Amino acid sequence: MTQSQAGAQVDLPVEVLLPDGSKKSMDPGSTAADLAKSISEGLFRKSVGALINKEIRDLYTELQQGDVVQILTEKDKESIELLRHSTAHVMAEAVQSLFPQARIAIGPTIEDGFYYDFEIADHNISSEDLLKIEERMTEIVKQNQQIVRHCIENVDEQIAIFKSQGEKFKAELLEEHREHNPTLYLMKDKDGTVVWNDLCRGPHLPNTSFIKAFKLMKVSGSYWRADEKREHLQRVYATAWWSKKDLDAYLQKLEEAEKRDHRKLAKQLDLFSVHEEVGPGLIFWHPNLATVRDVIEDFWRKEHRRRGYQFVYTPHIASEELYRVSGHLENYGENMYAPMDIDGDPYRCKPMNCPGHIMIYKNRLRSYRDLPLRFAELGTVYRYERSGVLHGMLRVRGFTQDDSHIFCTPEQLEGEIDGVLDLIDKLMTTFGYTYKCYLSTRPEKSLGTDEEWAMATGGLENALIKRGIDYEVDAGGGVFYAPKIDVKLFDAIGREWQGPTIQVDLNLPKRFDVSYIGEDGSRHQAVMVHRAVLGSMERFCGGLIEHYAGSFPFWLAPTQVAVLPIADRHHDFCDKLMTRLLDNDFRAQLDARAETVNYRIREAQMQQTPYMVVIGDKEQEEGKVALRHRRDGQIGLLSVDELIERFKKERAEFA
Repeated sequence: MTQSQAGAQVDLPVEVLLPDGSKKSMDPGSTAADLAKSISEGLFRKSVGALINKEIRDLYTELQQGDVVQILTEKDKESIELLRHSTAHVMAEAVQSLFPQARIAIGPTIEDGFYYDFEIADHNISSEDLLKIEERMTEIVKQNQQIVRHCIENVDEQIAIFKSQGEKFKAELLEEHREHNPTLYLMKDKDGTVVWNDLCRGPHLPNTSFIKAFKLMKVSGSYWRADEKREHLQRVYATAWWSKKDLDAYLQKLEEAEKRDHRKLAKQLDLFSVHEEVGPGLIFWHPNLATVRDVIEDFWRKEHRRRGYQFVYTPHIASEELYRVSGHLENYGENMYAPMDIDGDPYRCKPMNCPGHIMIYKNRLRSYRDLPLRFAELGTVYRYERSGVLHGMLRVRGFTQDDSHIFCTPEQLEGEIDGVLDLIDKLMTTFGYTYKCYLSTRPEKSLGTDEEWAMATGGLENALIKRGIDYEVDAGGGVFYAPKIDVKLFDAIGREWQGPTIQVDLNLPKRFDVSYIGEDGSRHQAVMVHRAVLGSMERFCGGLIEHYAGSFPFWLAPTQVAVLPIADRHHDFCDKLMTRLLDNDFRAQLDARAETVNYRIREAQMQQTPYMVVIGDKEQEEGKVALRHRRDGQIGLLSVDELIERFKKERAEFA
């Protein structure tokens, strides 16, 4: 190639593809900002970044031949990442300006916000400090500081600079990432002077003027690298939104979530407890919540019987050899409890129910005529969780899963998944949840052949399509042994919860030789579907407490009706009413305490009892009851028969 030809090569325009499918030719060296400006000046002014080949990038990223580019504004959901990442840097700059001895660690974005870790000698950040930091952040934002990406060319020199500044965490991180094209992000004032920097891969906003609404939330302790042997750090949590309106809505949602905290409601409504002398992460179900669980389990069993499931029970401990064959010791060992010696052999508390169900399947030779087999168990398992992540009923160490395993032929797979999706819809809608499905596909590291993964993934996807369920593909989000459908639930205030999951297992059937005799008389490997609809009873019930704010619907409420006699002379009538209610399987309680009836009504309302029945002279003479609802107040006089029929009708509307 001649020099002139090489020069012509360099001058070729860069062609990029826009979201609408059109193409745009740009000069060599053009950035996403140049692209935005070429489309319209208005778009350029609103631009905060770009989505280049589905990756969020800075607005001043240079475009390459064939890039697929979408200019991001605050209306695009991806842009919130840029806002929060940039606001995190503003917060760190503010902290170091107020506390020069502060050394910064990491500051990632998290759900609904971000945090930054600091080491500050001889000072603990207080709530008053948070207000000062916010004020300083506001000053920085008003300065319209430019946020500029700078490629580190001499890593050793930059490490030396960090060390001279006392920024030991930056130096350590840069040493680790020296081969990863490390970058600094520089905060520059209006004169172009660098006023602050951090080691970061980005991306960020072009400048601080886009930052409009933020709030520092709390401070907690942490350790560098999550290692208790390393430096103790102070972690400042914060949130940022594109507008004050969005921030206020978020804070209001947090306030509502605080009211619904299942741990607080547990004390108010006497639902569950955890005892230090027993151990963290181990739940004691009190009668009220145990009643709710019992109703849920009865409903769960009824729906499973209707769908041809068979109930099984498996031991809580098993020989370690079982978990060596299953691969749990190798792949899940850190979450299993230490072995116990029984007659010289090591045993383990079970972390999963699936090996036990396989043992039942393999107890005798199976034919294709036996399939599908659907085994279901409310099986208690034990998994180690670090004490720092334990959280009421939502993250525990011992829990009961509504576990089921379906053994079927490849031809039956799609129909079985459809049946599980139908069951999920029935249960979730009954409990008042809306939901969204995600198809999680093969990760980079996986077991099995291409054909097996195609069969398993196709079965999941076809079932979703045939049921007309909208879903998103979570590319590479499957587990190493199986693709899966993950269902995310949305509660009464719009929060997302991890819900049901369906996995098509390619691993355990091989490990345990789970097979059947086909029509051809030969052995064939069975397909195994893992599925949990409720997940764990602990997490599901903890979520329900928050979903309903402790105010369970009539069919689920621990006590459905409180019977309140006004005076002792009304007790005989109330006793007969109690008998009628209990005979009709309603959960009723007689409150005949020597308190005023208004006091007892308030008590029942505080305990979220759906109905109160008051009996005085008039009611007793007419053979009727005065019915009150916990929220709607006085309903009116009903005969006992009318009361029973009303309750039956309301119960039948649900389960």
